Amino acid sequence: MAMTDSTGSTWRYIWARQQNERRRRAYRTVERAWRRRDDELRRMRVLAVGLRGTAEAGTGLPLALSPGEAVLWTTPGAQLVEVRHTAVLPAPDLVVEAEPGPLRHRLPDGVRVVDAGIAVVTNRRLVMVGGRGRRDWAYGKMTGLLHDPAAPVTLIQVLDRRQTSGLLLPPAAAAEFRFVLTLAFADAVEQRAAVLAQLDELIAEHAETAPFRPAIATPAQARMSARIPGGRRTVAVAAALTLVVPAVLVESDPPVTPEVAAAAVAAPTPSRTGKPSPTPHRPSPSPSPSAARERRCGAPANPMGYDYCGGERVRKPDHRVCDWFDCAPQFWAQRGYLVLCRDGSVSLTGGRPKPCAGHDGVRRTVNR
Repeated sequence: MAMTDSTGSTWRYIWARQQNERRRRAYRTVERAWRRRDDELRRMRVLAVGLRGTAEAGTGLPLALSPGEAVLWTTPGAQLVEVRHTAVLPAPDLVVEAEPGPLRHRLPDGVRVVDAGIAVVTNRRLVMVGGRGRRDWAYGKMTGLLHDPAAPVTLIQVLDRRQTSGLLLPPAAAAEFRFVLTLAFADAVEQRAAVLAQLDELIAEHAETAPFRPAIATPAQARMSARIPGGRRTVAVAAALTLVVPAVLVESDPPVTPEVAAAAVAAPTPSRTGKPSPTPHRPSPSPSPSAARERRCGAPANPMGYDYCGGERVRKPDHRVCDWFDCAPQFWAQRGYLVLCRDGSVSLTGGRPKPCAGHDGVRRTVNR
């Protein structure tokens, strides 16, 4: 008689329903993250085409604009920073960050805050209007520009000033500020078309990474291990014990009895020449047949050939991986290579900061 729940569904249908729900949740998480990035890239594309600025946008600012100068972007809460030591910054470029990481509101080493006020980006210069005065960075005089990858700090070098200075912005405004500054500098050197070409390429590359809808699990795909508490991991441990315990018993030494001990310490039998005969050489036992079998080093049996023994890291796992391994929450939203966490789940956070966060850290790398 088939095992059923209160609705009359068999365990295979319950397994299929749970699998499909888990796959839908993982897909929705990945798809939302993909759409957010797609919307951001397209918004940047629209901004790159239409951002021209006006002189009227500077109305009310404590800043006098020169003839033909237009305000492109402003933000309060900016801080003027200076570098204590001499530094050589890379030359300004027109690179649009493909996927900027999170920024923390902190100061890099050797950088200090000297003023606070409003940052203004015009079509000719970057201006910081603070309580101690005004600091200008004209695009035509810029010789170095550096955006800190971990903090919302932008450092600038110009021809008419020896000391390196820059701005510390609120983290929420830093990404847009950097993009607008790139557009303004591109206009100054008549290269806005290069920025548009980069955005078109990023949009095309991002479209190729659109997540696919997961395959639908059917009751026929359910395995008997789904009915066992612990699932495939319990079966894998039981199978490993089945192979290891007999091998240990066969290869272990027999118990030492008093008779055997007495025979071991008895004097050797003399030969015909009167000299004790040498101890006969005993051949070493042949290796167990189980040693020749395929090793997975504790990984569950799977059709993808993934194991914990070492080899090539798995950066793009097979879509069936969560059917054979216990995937961590939001598995498909992660970026990195496949690792086994200490709580037994697998995560796609290898090589990233704090891999297996929330899962007791990394235990092993999954290979193929």
